Amino acid sequence: MPQGPVAHPPLNFLEARILGVLIEKEKTTPDAYPLTLNSLTAGCNQKSARDPVISVPESEVQEALESLRSQLLVLETYGASGRVLRYAHNLGRVYAVPAASVALLATLALRGAQTVSELRANGERLYRFDDSSSVEAYLQELAARSAGALVVRLPKQSGSREYRWAHLLCGEATLAAGQSGGEIESSEPPSELTARVTRLEQEVAELRAGLQALLVMIDAPKQPLANAEPGD
Repeated sequence: MPQGPVAHPPLNFLEARILGVLIEKEKTTPDAYPLTLNSLTAGCNQKSARDPVISVPESEVQEALESLRSQLLVLETYGASGRVLRYAHNLGRVYAVPAASVALLATLALRGAQTVSELRANGERLYRFDDSSSVEAYLQELAARSAGALVVRLPKQSGSREYRWAHLLCGEATLAAGQSGGEIESSEPPSELTARVTRLEQEVAELRAGLQALLVMIDAPKQPLANAEPGD
């Protein structure tokens, strides 16, 4: 009997970025794929179509590749030349997801959390979706996997008309401080956050009262004494 999808340990940020680059370059630069270590490092450090932009040395990319290879997420090959070691992704087979889902995961890994409309536009070179509802259907499928969700729909932010989605390849979704598309939501429950704000307001009020009293004490000697006699 065929086996269903299997749960996998979370990746680190660089490992997810590497997979995203390999998936992207397979479609956008097929003549150069599989990628050499040098090309893969350049793709990780690319300034366009990346959020966040990073700068990592080849040594760190090589170390991350070893980890991915041990999980069969990356395959090594010498290609047609047989001289330079190259790398290819194996994400679709390992996670048992279709090409459309692979494209969505790569787009999220490369660009951070995005809306359905943004995912369709940004991932167009990797997979052409018929419409936005098709993108959402694949996202819902990834979020409901029996082996564990690979994406999550984030809470709608104030002023936003669409929900954003984030990948879960690295475990629980977090938003980078500089990531475009909105501010970071507080991880504290509303009740705790409200209590903290209340305490801070009380402390500020007490500090203001204390400062006012201190100013009064400093100014007091400057006032003329009511019972003072002339010449005293």
